[in-house]
Amino acid sequence: MGEFELINHYFAAAPCAQGGEGVALGIGDDCALLELPAGEQLAVSTDTLVAGVHFPRICDPSLLGQRALAVAASDLAAMGATAIGFTLALTLPDVGAQWLGEFAQGLCRMAHRCRMSLIGGDTTRGPLSITVTVFGRVPVGRALRRSGARPGDLLCVGGALGDAAGALPLVLGERDAPAELAEPLLARYWAPMPQLTLGQVLRGKATAALDISDGLLADCGHIAKASAVALEVNLAQVPVSPALQALLGEDAARQLALSGGDDYVLAFTLPPAELASLARVADFGFGKVHVIGQVLEGHGVTLRGPQGQDITPATRGYQHFRETP
Repeated sequence: MGEFELINHYFAAAPCAQGGEGVALGIGDDCALLELPAGEQLAVSTDTLVAGVHFPRICDPSLLGQRALAVAASDLAAMGATAIGFTLALTLPDVGAQWLGEFAQGLCRMAHRCRMSLIGGDTTRGPLSITVTVFGRVPVGRALRRSGARPGDLLCVGGALGDAAGALPLVLGERDAPAELAEPLLARYWAPMPQLTLGQVLRGKATAALDISDGLLADCGHIAKASAVALEVNLAQVPVSPALQALLGEDAARQLALSGGDDYVLAFTLPPAELASLARVADFGFGKVHVIGQVLEGHGVTLRGPQGQDITPATRGYQHFRETP
């Protein structure tokens, strides 16, 4: 099957490629055309996933499809953007009808959940890799940035952390777990739901924000640096799920919550006066908002133990599927 036949069969005809709000022209021409309301800006982000680096070489293509879009769309949530559409660049070692069909199903499943349209892309032959570029819209001057945190702000996260990192040994087949523990953790790895609603709610409230991909402490360091402030994280306030605690124990679960990565939950700073208004919003996409620390004058990120002691670890982030020589 040639490139154009492949695109038409598996992607141009897919439910998620039939256009939507903000898409004036999708697949079928040299470019897609997007429409933005007056007073809004275009938010754009690109993520590339490579087999053996970002996901196992052998995995369920349907799960891979939904994960590939989810991790890219999470960047739109971090900016407070409303999702519009995405493009897909797919490099394949060969063309397998079953693999492509299942991959497209997973991709469309996540696109439906995020209310996004597939608007174009490219296919090439080579080692398996997936590049997704996402497009969203945000009112001028209202995008969430990393650079606005101020001393006195609260440091918050949008849900429990560490589940995806806890699922990694299950994904790799390195350990087993009862279904009641494995299933919720694997769901957080393969189908992290971008917190698009929370990001939009935070516009005009949060002073800084990002999505947690490399680990809580490592990513909080980006806010601290961009905002020229210090962030203090209280270990006892970092939320972990019951499934992760039951699988690993509380201490190991909290360690993954701090540095495991792949959470795709929003971390943000918030003036204390805005906290009550967030409690009145019911649907954040996943979990609830947790206050885990505060913004101070200074620089860097400090982790505080139960007695307030500095227990900041040397290792603050983790890269999954790092290949060794």
